[in-house]
Amino acid sequence: MSVLNNKKILNASKLSLILNRLASQLFEKHDDFSDVVLIGLQPRGTILSKKLKKLIQKNYSINNVDIGFLDVTFFRDDFGRGDKILHANKTAIDFIVEDKTVILIDDVLYTGRSIRAALSAIQSFGRPRKVELLTLIDRRFSRHLPIQPDYCGIQVDSINNQRLTVKWSEFDGEDAVYIFKKDGKKT
Repeated sequence: MSVLNNKKILNASKLSLILNRLASQLFEKHDDFSDVVLIGLQPRGTILSKKLKKLIQKNYSINNVDIGFLDVTFFRDDFGRGDKILHANKTAIDFIVEDKTVILIDDVLYTGRSIRAALSAIQSFGRPRKVELLTLIDRRFSRHLPIQPDYCGIQVDSINNQRLTVKWSEFDGEDAVYIFKKDGKKT
């Protein structure tokens, strides 16, 4: 899906369809979620993970979905490098991931560095049986590390001077995805 000439690439209706499809794929693969946990990456993956949990509960009557939120700031390979200031968020995981399938959830998969950091950070909570990755958007031509999603909302072909922003109604007033130039101007 090429999006180079658009400013809004997903509206609320399309975003809803994608979220329902992702929830359906998770249910099809994991059935009752008895050995599965959802871990949203702070900050934006938490919103996506909450929405998916809500859809799984509503659409499939699964009420035992464990959900946690993981901050990877101190596990990043760019922590403390250069002038970039990283702000930590709160990790909230009140369960052990030992022998569970962990589904890491983030809104945009870009370079893969946040996911690499999450793989290191999750070890603090036990040794998962398996780790899967769910992303709303896969910027597949921007990867620095060999990381691919198991579940993907859409793939977006963008160039490096562009930025994708996922907006959620709870925080941003709308459900939408925009593409911008890095200087802040919409393309």
